Amino acid sequence: MPVDVERRRAVRHRVLPGVAMLTALVAGATGLTGCTDGGGIGGTGDAKGGASTATPAQPGKYRSLPQPCKAADGKRLRAMLPAADSLTTEERDKLYAGTADASFDGDRKVGCRWNAQGPEGTLLLSVQFERVVSYDRAAMSDDDKARQVYVSRLTAAHLPSPGPTTSPGAPASSTAPAPGAPPATGTPAPQASPAASSAPPASPPPADPSGAPSGAPSGAPSAPASGSPSTSPTAPPELGSRVLEGLGNEAFLDDKLSAAGATAAQARTVRIVFRTANVIVTVEYSVQPTAAGTVPPSAETQDGALELAEALAERFNE
Repeated sequence: MPVDVERRRAVRHRVLPGVAMLTALVAGATGLTGCTDGGGIGGTGDAKGGASTATPAQPGKYRSLPQPCKAADGKRLRAMLPAADSLTTEERDKLYAGTADASFDGDRKVGCRWNAQGPEGTLLLSVQFERVVSYDRAAMSDDDKARQVYVSRLTAAHLPSPGPTTSPGAPASSTAPAPGAPPATGTPAPQASPAASSAPPASPPPADPSGAPSGAPSGAPSAPASGSPSTSPTAPPELGSRVLEGLGNEAFLDDKLSAAGATAAQARTVRIVFRTANVIVTVEYSVQPTAAGTVPPSAETQDGALELAEALAERFNE
């Protein structure tokens, strides 16, 4: 083999490993530079993202809902929904088992209904559980969203403001003594003063033909005084709709009485809505008497619904 060929091969073997090593060093340096730059940009981006993005709120306290048809104990159901004596054991069991509401998501909204028919009337009871979820917990937590839903239902209930309703009767009693008391007439005195001065002596004789009308003014001051106390007992105030305290986080009671009819009895429906964390519970109890003219007592109907609502609230606290 010629000497030149051997020399060229030796030079090639020495040069190629050197070039390969140099290439590897350059690639390594470039890789290190790329990693440093990438890490710096990523760190800056992460820092900016963490500073601009708010920490989302934790999920609500309750992740699931209890079975509504088994939420109320049998003893309380029998007290609120007394079954007719004619029912068989199977019919009684079916009555107190209740009927579940149709639900597309058992962890979001469920309900159950009971219906008891008796000789004295119809009793209806329903229980509903709704778990509220905020789809943007960075802006609003589940509890805050549930409170928003509760406030909307409280507003829709149109709770009556407390206060005496006897104001229209007060003017009537005050105007009755006014005709007989010239100083009390005030501003009307200038117009009625000429007639009023001659009216007291002259009114009894001319009024003799009419008889009854002449006696009315003289007895007017005593009549309204005796009439106003007699009308107040005839319409005793009932327990109405109101905001409740000590039931869940917040609660209200809505009491509705149907209009009276000539042949139909008045039905009373008591609805209690309360919120506990991110769950809203609704209890509705309706009493529909059979006998015309019968009005279900407000206190008794409300007490039954309240006892059940308090028992449900305790179950959520367990």
